[in-house]
Amino acid sequence: MTRFRLGTRGSPLALTQARMVRAALSVAHGWTEEEIEIVVIKTTGDIVQDRALAEIGGKALWTKELDRALLAGEIDCAVHSMKDVETIRPSEIAIAAMLPRADVRDRLIGAESVEALREGAVIGTSSPRRSAQLRRLRPDLRIVLLRGNVDTRLGKVASGEIDATLLAAAGLDRLGRPDIGHAIGTDVMLPAPAQGAVGIEALVGSDAERRIAAIGDRATIACVRAERALLEALGADCHSPMAALAVIDGGTIELRAELLAEDGSDHVTGSASGPVGDTAFAAALAADLIGRAPPAVGALFGQ
Repeated sequence: MTRFRLGTRGSPLALTQARMVRAALSVAHGWTEEEIEIVVIKTTGDIVQDRALAEIGGKALWTKELDRALLAGEIDCAVHSMKDVETIRPSEIAIAAMLPRADVRDRLIGAESVEALREGAVIGTSSPRRSAQLRRLRPDLRIVLLRGNVDTRLGKVASGEIDATLLAAAGLDRLGRPDIGHAIGTDVMLPAPAQGAVGIEALVGSDAERRIAAIGDRATIACVRAERALLEALGADCHSPMAALAVIDGGTIELRAELLAEDGSDHVTGSASGPVGDTAFAAALAADLIGRAPPAVGALFGQ
């Protein structure tokens, strides 16, 4: 067969996730791994590391070069961390599958818990959500911009340049570092929508879309679609300090969410549920949250 081409960013985590997709496709279709080529596409988000994503174009900085390669026929599919994928996508591109979701929690590097951080501790993060959640829990903390790959972030903590940082547990686990940091329960910090999920995109109606669908995990797809439906209903983007997590209980999806002021001074939480496969309840939850949001929160979500 002609080589099947997986497009991916070139970071260690992105390459690990691409290899996971390659292994799943090999099992599903009986392909050898040599028949699946991993094609590295450099993205603007990888190149520009000194500014927050929100300042330089948002999540599209992780996807637009991969979109271009997919639309140009240079790759057959693109592998993404789903939390980096915008809710509004090109009509020609479909999210064909998602791998089984990994640990959704954040891990704190540098202390055993948020409470254990020293007074006035310096925390490095580029996430508006993590920044706002930390400030809500500990208004004394000082938040500084920190981007870069996992090793870069860990190095800043090890050198003492910052006291602590937060990283996704799923990424650390996939990189073979399950013992680094201390997991923060979702009752303390809800994760970003789609955190822990790997998605694969292909052209709508293509043979690649059909091939990739064979490795999709239905539970992950249902939960992530609910979280992304909430994002879309809120009009949220990478500027928006918000968190959401959907879980399946029997035939029902339970969706929890939190919207925050940028400085963590105000927040609103809520939950909703609906049947697996439906996302209408996510829009209803969005309306409920906006309706109850304090002014400092509502102003960030178009109110």
